[in-house]
Amino acid sequence: MSTSISSKTFDFLKKLNKNNNREWFNENKNLYTESQENVIAFLDELIKEMSEFDEELAKIDSKKSLFRIYRDTRFSKDKSPYKTNFGASLGMGKGNQKGGYYLHIEPGKSFLAGGIYMPESSVLKEVRKEISLYGDEFLKILNNKDFKKHFPELDQEDKLKKVPQGFEKEDSMAEYLKLKNFIVVYSLKDEEILDKNAVKNMSKIFKFMKPFNDFLNTPFH
Repeated sequence: MSTSISSKTFDFLKKLNKNNNREWFNENKNLYTESQENVIAFLDELIKEMSEFDEELAKIDSKKSLFRIYRDTRFSKDKSPYKTNFGASLGMGKGNQKGGYYLHIEPGKSFLAGGIYMPESSVLKEVRKEISLYGDEFLKILNNKDFKKHFPELDQEDKLKKVPQGFEKEDSMAEYLKLKNFIVVYSLKDEEILDKNAVKNMSKIFKFMKPFNDFLNTPFH
């Protein structure tokens, strides 16, 4: 029987959102543990399913792929101690130096993502070079029917106003060279997360991201 995300896991996240304090969390630690175990079991199946098309993923430990629920509040105005989501990085590389996959589970705000997020400047430069040199290949991936249907555009967060140094202003890929992240996002409705076939459905969407990730990872092989 396939593992699915339990409605109890959603209920826990909703309650945590309303009671984001240590006292409530400690009193309801069992709810957290149950939810965490549910997500890890789900990730086990998802990783297994996804490694059918991306064998690199077979090496991933689902427990280690899941981000901690404890927030780092040192530099944040928001001092809430806990995240109100479960997030898992599937092959996104240490320090975001590699194109990979990400799953975000949060009532009303769940999504799947792929690509490289906030890469170091040296990595960013290599990716930009690749896009400038092989623009046709990159556009072919972005304009693929299935890809475009699920990911109409790349994430535009923190986009530069001008073409970065070292590249021609007239470069035909100029708009892509201004990007600081190379990320695609697919929003999920709550019922899609809770669906009993969620593993297969998500894996299918992640599979559409693979050529994009492969392109981003080319300079680092």
